[in-house]
Amino acid sequence: MTTQAPSVTVWFDGGCPLCRQEIALYQRLDARKGRVAFVDLTAPDSAASCPLDPAELLQRFHARTPEGQVVSGAAAFAAVWAQVTPFQPLAWLMRIPGALPVGDWLYARFLRIRPKLQRRLAS
Repeated sequence: MTTQAPSVTVWFDGGCPLCRQEIALYQRLDARKGRVAFVDLTAPDSAASCPLDPAELLQRFHARTPEGQVVSGAAAFAAVWAQVTPFQPLAWLMRIPGALPVGDWLYARFLRIRPKLQRRLAS
């Protein structure tokens, strides 16, 4: 049961097994509250809801904040985490000065190994 309109929109790569698993977790945890809208960029009608070029959205994790700003990387994760229990403490930690740049640095390192993880999950 949705208690409110989604506060955050997330665009994700539905063709990526790793991304699908992560988004499925967020969807399960948010199912009752409905605070996050999830847009699969591989769905035929998804381009209509894209604020940026879909190819650009597929390169990094992107979200639209409750204020309407499109953010990526650590800021996008923080926006989602702020809406999804039990990740809310992580969102709070991301508000500590310097945490977002560190989060972006870690995310950039993850993106380097993402293709290998995708291949493992796909096989």
